[in-house]
Amino acid sequence: MGSISIKIVHSKKDLDAFIKFAWKIYKDDPYWVPPLIYDKKKILDREKNPFFEHAEMEMFLAEKDGELVGRIAAIKNDLHNKYHKDKVGFFGFFECINDQQVANKLFDVTKEWLKSRGCDAMRGPANPSSNDEYAMLLDGFEDEPRLLMPYNPKYYLSLCDNYGFKKAKDLYAYKLENKKVLGSDKLRRVAEIARKRSGLKITQLNMKEFNRDLEKVKYVYNKAWAPNWGFVPMTEAELDAMAKDLKPLIEPSFVLFGEIDNQLVGFALVMHDYNQIFKSMNGRLFPFGFLKFFTQKKKITWSRILTLGIIPEYQKRGFDAVFYWEIVNRAANIGILLGEASWILEDNAMMNRGAEVMNGEVYKKYRLYQIDI
Repeated sequence: MGSISIKIVHSKKDLDAFIKFAWKIYKDDPYWVPPLIYDKKKILDREKNPFFEHAEMEMFLAEKDGELVGRIAAIKNDLHNKYHKDKVGFFGFFECINDQQVANKLFDVTKEWLKSRGCDAMRGPANPSSNDEYAMLLDGFEDEPRLLMPYNPKYYLSLCDNYGFKKAKDLYAYKLENKKVLGSDKLRRVAEIARKRSGLKITQLNMKEFNRDLEKVKYVYNKAWAPNWGFVPMTEAELDAMAKDLKPLIEPSFVLFGEIDNQLVGFALVMHDYNQIFKSMNGRLFPFGFLKFFTQKKKITWSRILTLGIIPEYQKRGFDAVFYWEIVNRAANIGILLGEASWILEDNAMMNRGAEVMNGEVYKKYRLYQIDI
């Protein structure tokens, strides 16, 4: 039985090891999609990522007999705690060999770090928050993850369960097939009635007026999702950074706004599943990664509905059906006949009902774990 040691990530060399450790875990996994190393470095940059204007993080590496065997990050999100009036800390970026002792060491050091900063519970994984990759894959392992969705070995669930974590919440991902969605008489009927009764108009992103339309996103985003469990509002700086990152990848006809009498009532963001391109890039954007965006984009067969939100006072009027109808038809126009709606809280009755009306099926589940500290 070898000795396990934990070290804090201090240097660029440590950070590089932290990021690239994932390649060791998934080297024989046919479904894993390597993340872009450049992107991971941006997310983990505590000087440049605006998330860290209201949060702090420490990253840890585990070694056993001189070999790297695990990693984890401890995250204290002050905005989360202020918004929810609690003292929850988070773990994230967890990767580990199938060794309970190693996992225990990683969870222990994270728990102690959070406890020393006044937290009374540890939840995760959050990479680094609910506005990023969130939760752990629970069901649906024999498929590649869609864009910005997590993926992990199945044994991670046992590592968490054996440590004493309990379920905090499960999240669902729905598979949407063009023929099944368009074959839903109820969806079509609800969408038609909602349009006629309200005069709801759907418009798309104007790239020439990108900054103007970004203000629309900011207006809707924090209003629409505010009531959801675990929601953390995004700051102006975070929304600006997200927009900058996504702008080169956005399909304007997939960024939709709903207005009634020039009053903004909802917003939807759908993305091509660029993971189908990223998989062959092995984490490298250079020297030829950019070319793949142009030459392989037409080969993408999936899209993902990242966000679809209706401002609370306009909810329960069938407006979500109008958005869904638009999304599926617009996707078909560019040859995309498969979609994922994710993630949706297991107890978000309105969103789950909407996905079911589309004849969607829950084909993946994710779990957030929590433990008292």
